Amino acid sequence: MSGPSIPSVQSPGDTTPATGSESLVLDATSLSKDFRLSRGHVLHAVRDVSLSLHRGRVVALVGESGSGKSTVARLLAGQEIPTAGTFSLRGVPVRLSTRRAFRQYKSEVQLVFQDPFASLNPAHTVRYHIERPIRLHHGSMPRDQVRREAAALMEQVRLTPAEKFLAKYPHQLSGGQRQRVSFARALAARPSVLLADEPVSMLDVSIRLEILTLLDDLRQRFHLALLYITHDIASARYFADEVIVMYAGQVVEHGPAEDVTQHPAHPYTQLLVRSAPDPDNLGGLLRNGANSNRSGVEHASAPSAGACQFSNRCPFAQDRCRNEAPPMARISQARAAACWRLDVAAPDVLAEHEGGEETTR
Repeated sequence: MSGPSIPSVQSPGDTTPATGSESLVLDATSLSKDFRLSRGHVLHAVRDVSLSLHRGRVVALVGESGSGKSTVARLLAGQEIPTAGTFSLRGVPVRLSTRRAFRQYKSEVQLVFQDPFASLNPAHTVRYHIERPIRLHHGSMPRDQVRREAAALMEQVRLTPAEKFLAKYPHQLSGGQRQRVSFARALAARPSVLLADEPVSMLDVSIRLEILTLLDDLRQRFHLALLYITHDIASARYFADEVIVMYAGQVVEHGPAEDVTQHPAHPYTQLLVRSAPDPDNLGGLLRNGANSNRSGVEHASAPSAGACQFSNRCPFAQDRCRNEAPPMARISQARAAACWRLDVAAPDVLAEHEGGEETTR
């Protein structure tokens, strides 16, 4: 399951972009996760989600709270066992049946949590948080070298002078500084994949762009495959190469970031775009329902399990939507959406990509 060694922090090594199948690092197919609740009820948190992460590229997983985004991250990080579906690392199926396999996988795939304070142990210094994964993932290493690696990581996330910050405790840092420490801790394993679960949502608005810029710099410098999870579709437009939109545990639209955010096809994506506080008028070319007060319509009853899950909020819903779940409809080679009424919801998008065809991906 392990691939070629990842270059050290001091020497990033070859950063020549890979293309095609050579760039594919983590690939997930039809992932599903059910949680059993009381009285025999089952929560379908994630249903049939597929995605591919490539070296040096950013995939944004977008959706409101409860849409299943963080569950997908935990599945890919090995912290949850999927109910169905598979994922592979560099073409090799991932099976985390032993502690050794799990540690080896974690050296390649790291998760950065939403709340940097909750993810750091308040009883330990920053040095402990950075040096521990270095020792865990890189075997026996002289103490001086471990310290040099830790100091170099602090430099990489722009916490200088390094020794000053390594001696501090989490409560002595600001929110932005704690998140930088979280990035450094993740990089200590020298991963090839970084899963960033809403990395700026707990931070002050004034420093969010600064932290996202740092994350993008680290992605380019170490040629990471990055999954960026967010509810902010505006930031996904500027930060990601591909956008995957989730609603109620399912993917409802995916495609190139610029296309999805500027010309959304699915009614839910349109709703996200219209609610995004973007100074460049994100999605300003929407022609369908943009001025309609129907976009906020909600029906009292929840949709049935076999229906489109967005049908109780959709201004274009009809009987078929409330009784039958739509498959993914291919809009172009790189783009698809799950909606029975794309001809009404997004006729301009379909006209631009004539000849859309049904797909299951």
